[in-house]
Amino acid sequence: MQKKHETIAVVGAGSWGTALAIVLADNNHEVRLWSHNDQQVKEINEFHTNKKYLPEITLPDLITGYASLPDTLDGVETVILAVPTKAIREVIGKMREVLKAPITIAHVSKGIEPDTLLRISEMIKEEMPEHLLKAIVVLSGPSHAEEVSLRHPTTVTVTSENMEAAEKIQDLFINHNFRVYTNSDVIGVEIGGALKNIIALAAGITDGLGYGDNAKAALITRGLAEIARLGTKMGANPLTFAGLAGIGDLIVTCTSVHSRNWRAGNMLGKGKSLDEVLESMGMVVEGVRTTKAAYQLAKKYEVKMPIAAALYDVLFNGKDAKEAADVLMSRGKTHEMEDLVNILEERNEEG
Repeated sequence: MQKKHETIAVVGAGSWGTALAIVLADNNHEVRLWSHNDQQVKEINEFHTNKKYLPEITLPDLITGYASLPDTLDGVETVILAVPTKAIREVIGKMREVLKAPITIAHVSKGIEPDTLLRISEMIKEEMPEHLLKAIVVLSGPSHAEEVSLRHPTTVTVTSENMEAAEKIQDLFINHNFRVYTNSDVIGVEIGGALKNIIALAAGITDGLGYGDNAKAALITRGLAEIARLGTKMGANPLTFAGLAGIGDLIVTCTSVHSRNWRAGNMLGKGKSLDEVLESMGMVVEGVRTTKAAYQLAKKYEVKMPIAAALYDVLFNGKDAKEAADVLMSRGKTHEMEDLVNILEERNEEG
């Protein structure tokens, strides 16, 4: 059956929003790409480029830049929300002021709000009135914007409390290069996507310290245990962390130079301060903010997260990166399968 072509708004013209706009345009959808930066909008429309974020890419003609949010949202049924976690509330607040009809929001960001400890879908629910919201869908998985924009093979997952809405987003995006699976575990997908950024920061630090592949492999493995431990306690399905939003996203973010979080950690491992790192990056490093949230969540749910705790000390308490890594390596003896056994026992008690 031939796909229906739609007009879709992508709110946020960073690297990920632009890459997803390309996927949608490749599927013959008309894309309105919104940015708060007038010069960026002008560049998109005049030169079909977005050089700050995807310097080597020519954008399809079906992508049009918009500076006006009311014009961007006028008449659309689906909005792809691609702004950093810290901007979610502000942008949703602006959207609700101009929306005339209910929409489906598919958010593609990965983070947790410190202090409130809310996932992004929960933040959207708080800010967007029910009468303006058809459904919230989450798109996540192992996906670098740079590779997606080059049409390299990529596989992600979508989830929602409304699986019909998730399948609609699946249909909008899926093509030969961009494979989309569905998953019914909203909590697990959001937690996996957010917390992998913490482990990627830590992996970058170990690489910056010159500790090699053995240390990084151990860090990724133990990091996944921390993610699953907390996520399961919060109500996620532990199997989600063995999938695209768990180990898949964790591997790609911890091992690639495309990863902002890995790059930030790498600079920290080489001795730069957090302020120096953030200034030189010029883009949001979600893992920094999420580390604070994870530290708070671990205390709330009484979950052991030694990697997150060590990274918190480096980022917010001024602890030396090498000292923090050495503390992790000198932790007391434990059994490797202890986490898995505990998770299975908790699931059995619940079921």
